[in-house]
Amino acid sequence: MFNAETQIRVRYAETDQMGYVYYGNYAMYFEVARVEAMRSAGFSYREMEDNGVMMPVLESHFKYLKPGKYDELLTIKTIIPELPGVRIRFEYQVINELGELITEGWTTLTFLKKESHQPTRPPRNLLDLLKPYF
Repeated sequence: MFNAETQIRVRYAETDQMGYVYYGNYAMYFEVARVEAMRSAGFSYREMEDNGVMMPVLESHFKYLKPGKYDELLTIKTIIPELPGVRIRFEYQVINELGELITEGWTTLTFLKKESHQPTRPPRNLLDLLKPYF
């Protein structure tokens, strides 16, 4: 199992009238955490796309437990629970400054050839980077 952590400070523009993180912004937080998790493993989304492979989201799920608040530093834990095939699942836990779990969820993405939009296997270098964690 692969684990990584990313921190994001809640900006004013990301909150609603109550000063809580607007629920739709968690999709962006999950994306930031996902890209940074891959970067921490030594993998570059940009290089993958330059080499003709894309990773669109197929599914996303969010469970909101407590509100994130303006100016709070949130820690997003990202987990890849199993070695990817044509699809890859990312699981997330959003923790506030008090150490409380405030949101959790997951996304499933697939690997597609950029030119044909046909499913493909994950890039070999990604599998090589992730294998030691499984």
